[in-house]
Order: sequence, then structure tokens, then C-alpha cells
Amino acid sequence: MKRKFIFYLLVFCLSFFGCISTNVTSSDSLLSLEKDIVIIYENDVHCNVDGYAKVSALKNELIQENNYVAVVSSGDYIQGSSLGAISQGEYIANLINLVDYDVLTLGNHEFDYKLSRLFELTSKIEAPIVCSNFINLKENELVFEPYKIISYEDFGIAFIGVTTPSTISSSSPIQFMDDNGNYLYSFSGDNLYKTVQNNINEAKKDGAEFIILLSHLGTEGVLPQWSCQELVKNTYGIDVVLDGHSHSVIEKEIIKDKKNREVIISSTGTKFQNIGKLTLTNTGKVKTELISTDTYNSKDLEIEKYIKKINDEYKKLGERFIGESKVNLITHNSEGKRIIRNSETNLGDFCADAFRIVTNSDVGVINGGGIRAPLNSGKITFNDILNVFPWNNTVCVAEVSGQQLLDFLEFVYMSLPEENGSFQQVSGIQCVVNTKIPTSVVVDENDVFVKVTGTRRVSDVKILNKENNQYEQIDKNKLYTLASHNYLLLDKGSGASMLNNSKIIVNDGMLDVELLEKYIKENLNGTITEEYLNVQNRILIK
Repeated sequence: MKRKFIFYLLVFCLSFFGCISTNVTSSDSLLSLEKDIVIIYENDVHCNVDGYAKVSALKNELIQENNYVAVVSSGDYIQGSSLGAISQGEYIANLINLVDYDVLTLGNHEFDYKLSRLFELTSKIEAPIVCSNFINLKENELVFEPYKIISYEDFGIAFIGVTTPSTISSSSPIQFMDDNGNYLYSFSGDNLYKTVQNNINEAKKDGAEFIILLSHLGTEGVLPQWSCQELVKNTYGIDVVLDGHSHSVIEKEIIKDKKNREVIISSTGTKFQNIGKLTLTNTGKVKTELISTDTYNSKDLEIEKYIKKINDEYKKLGERFIGESKVNLITHNSEGKRIIRNSETNLGDFCADAFRIVTNSDVGVINGGGIRAPLNSGKITFNDILNVFPWNNTVCVAEVSGQQLLDFLEFVYMSLPEENGSFQQVSGIQCVVNTKIPTSVVVDENDVFVKVTGTRRVSDVKILNKENNQYEQIDKNKLYTLASHNYLLLDKGSGASMLNNSKIIVNDGMLDVELLEKYIKENLNGTITEEYLNVQNRILIK
């Protein structure tokens, strides 16, 4: 009783002098706890397995320091490296179980191995998976539980999951549809705020006194209406958001909710750059901090032992020699800024060329978000090219009209100069993009292309003539062969609906990583030369 009196006196004094801290809560139950509650959090680890040994070590340390401890994830854990691709996420699921996570939500990349595999993996993961906005439309019910309440003594914390609605277009849309193209699933893109608010209210009715949103929405480079900040501004009752998707490094950001109450947002970056630590003290304070994995060196030896085992299992495959490169093929510029999703790069040229040349097509395209790692100069192994293309996508060729290509380019460059995973690296195309012209592309509630209604920002589009090796003005009525992957041409990925129902003329099961190997070995005779030292000025952005 004395401690509660002191706490309320402190709040009164701080309020009187106009300097009350944003990280003080007045929950009676929190004040009565015998221990602090520590939530270890991560997001977008993308198969960086070494980080799990450090998370487990930190968890054990905090328990020994007499804290209540939970470990949570805000998504994108099973995909992102050759290790994830080879095991279709199973290695990561095993690591999550070994660490003994408490709650996880889904990232958009959890759907990359398709729904059937997702359900297999989530059945293997022992921790509850929460997602409040992934709905089976046929059954009119949630696919996963919307939240999980964990009680520490009498203090209940609700972990509510939310996954970006852009998952429909950034994953393979066809897996969410029936044979007639009707959506079987939804991520509540048209009523996201209401959906989350309803679950906040329900969690409070169920006894939650503190709400943590495990959010895979992103804070930058995403559609504004689905950003983490906009969700907070249009809801109330959330205390802390642990966010993922945009790979942002945020120790603590304060956003006011719909009722003008301050909410903490935090995000750890990507690939275990940091481990997040959220502390709820029994004096009423809430604190977020990021622990750099470069400086935190403790590791759980049992987790390390398992990591060595799985590395040994795929080591033989990964070290197979493919060829060599005379140049660095890049995803980031010299300042470390990622550029593959909003500008032409030499790696993008190389990958798009592989699609076009190996398949002998008119045009090759590959989305910047699908190119996941650079290729450094020197020896190239299978593991190196699998890191570039970790998806196990298959190579396809479609027959499309010039008009379809014009609409496609208008759509995929609509976000420039901002980043977009659907930004296309191209081969066999030259074009000009005027970013001073506002985009007139119309998309639906799932970010899928509908039409172009006004002035086009993409102009002077030319297609390479394979016969004379000269670029010629595109003919909107002519049919061209377009090489890419099943994600774009079969699974309706990126929301490029103008390519739907195109005639598929090649679909022989070749994997994208096999395409790169074939291009290097057979077309480049085992060596990537100085031809790829610089970009080839295929996309002129003004």
C-alpha cells in the first residue's frame, strides 16, 4: 500500500510540473508484481540462424537475474537464405522450438513456401501463432488465433498479431484464390483499423491489462494506410508496438493514438542486427532498448550445437563451385543504402539477362524484392547464387502484348523514387521514368493493378530486336515473349493483374537458382566479366 501511495504521488508531481514521462503506467497490478517482466523481441531475421543462440543466452541470463521473461517475433523468420530454402523453413522452426518462444506472428515471407507448407511449419512450431487479420473467407473465420494473453502473477499481457495486407500481392496471390480467381482469404486490407480495434477490445474483456502489438506492417517504404504509425493513430488501447516488415531500426518512437494517448513503437532492424528488450518494471515504467549482436557475444551452446549440425547437412551442396566473377554485383551502394528496389543495378541487369538469354525471350524481368543478396567478385558457389534467389521459384515464359508491357512498367514504377519490392530490373527493355509526373495507376484494396487513368510517367519504351541487336520502339499491338518466374507469371505476384491469363509458353520446372547456374556456366563460360561492371542504362529515372 505504501508503494502505491508513493507511485501516485510521483505521478501527481510530474504532472504538476508538466514533465510526466511517456513510459510510466499506472496499472495497480504491475505495481504489485514481485519481478520485472522482460520481453525479448526480434523481427525480420530472415534465417540468420546465429542470432538464435544469442537470444537463448540472453533469455537465460535474464531469468537468472530474477525476471519474468518471454521471447516473441514479429515475423519473417523462415525465409531469406539458402538454409531456409533448402529446408523449406524447417530448420528455423526447429530453432524457434529450441529457444522456446512464447508468441509469434506471421510476416509476409512466411507465405513464400505456400499455404500448405506454412500450415505444416506452424503445426511444428510449439509457440502460439497469432494473427488478428488473416481470415478464411469461405469459413468466415480467422486462420489463427488473434491474440495470446500471458499472465504474470495477476498481470495479463495480450500479444496481438497483425500481418500486412500487402501479403496478398507481395506473396503469390494465386494461393489465396480459388480456380476462378475469387479470393478465399483476406488480410483485412479494407478494414484493418476496425479489425485490430475489435481484438484490442476483446483482449481487454478477456483480462488483458497491457496490449503489445506484434506488428508486421512496417514504418517506412510501405503503403501509408497500412503502416504501423497509421494503425496506431486510428486505434486506441495499444501500449507498445513491436514492429517488423520495413527492417527499420527503432529503439523507441512515440506515436499518439486515436485518443491522444502515447504509444511506444520499436523495431530491431533485420537479420538480428539487434535483439530487442522491452522491460516492464514493478515500479510502473516501460522501457525499450536494442542490444547490438555485434557487441553481445554470449551464446547458448546447445543452440550452437544444432546450428553446426544443420550447417554441416547442407554444406556439401552449398560449397559446390559454379564459376567466378570479375566484378562486385551489388544490391546496395557504397554508402550502404539499398538501391535494388528503386534503381537499376548491375546485379539486376545480370539477373534479368539470365531470364531473357537462357530462355531466348524478348524481355526478362525480375523484381528487386526478389533479389536477396549481392554477388561479390571471386569464386562463386551454389550457396552464393542460392542467397541471391532463395525462393525456389520456377522459370516461366509468357506471351504478352506491348500494351500489357506498357501497363506493367507503369505499375511497377509507380512508387518511384520510393522503394518498392515490385520494382523491376529489366533485360531487353529501355525506358524513361519521369518521377515528376504523379502516378495515375489505380489499384484495388489489395494493392492489385486496376487501370491507368491519366498521364503516364513511363515513356520512350524500346524493346531489343534479337535479330539485329537494336532497340526499337515498342508496338502496343505486337506480341512479345516475357521471361520471369512463376511468382509473377503464374501466381499473380506483385499485384500485376495486367499479366493475368497471359499464354504461358514455357513452364518446364527449372528453378530460378538453376537458371543463374546455367547462365554463368553455359552463356558466360563460367566467368562474369567486366561487362557487368556498371549498369547498362536500361531504366532512365528523371
